[in-house]
Amino acid sequence: MINIVLYQPEIPGNTGNIMRTCVATNTKLHLIKPLGFSLDDKHMKRSGLDYIKYLDCVVYENYEEFTQQNKGMYYYLTRYGNKPHTSFDYSDSTENIYLIFGKESTGIPKEILKDSLDHCMRIPMTNKTRALNLSNCAAIMVYEVLRQQNYNELLKTEPFKGEDYLTRD
Repeated sequence: MINIVLYQPEIPGNTGNIMRTCVATNTKLHLIKPLGFSLDDKHMKRSGLDYIKYLDCVVYENYEEFTQQNKGMYYYLTRYGNKPHTSFDYSDSTENIYLIFGKESTGIPKEILKDSLDHCMRIPMTNKTRALNLSNCAAIMVYEVLRQQNYNELLKTEPFKGEDYLTRD
């Protein structure tokens, strides 16, 4: 199972967008407190709108509670990582994969990262910016895992208008 973990997220719109990505990809969302917003924030609800009822989400009081309840492979996305996100093997779809993202302002604490340097990664980019938007990073990571797993059970054709929509008159 693929899991997105947000360590102390601060911006409701980012979390709402990530919620939608989770629903679209059958990914479980884990939120570690403190949150920088209320879960009923109007900006977050607008981002996740019609999809929130399908969301699999758990909220934890702290990082220790999260680690005690979740076993599997932890991968940390950080601008300080020395390996590109594509250098890891995520192909085992029977393994619990946790993609861990830090708060928008400061990232994942160094105390957490220093014990897992071999699982710290970054998405390659120029030196003109410090980081990509959190929800973009989460989507990039989830789809890299899904690509390596041949997109699991996700639909590869459009379910609403039909796969022949572009060829119909």
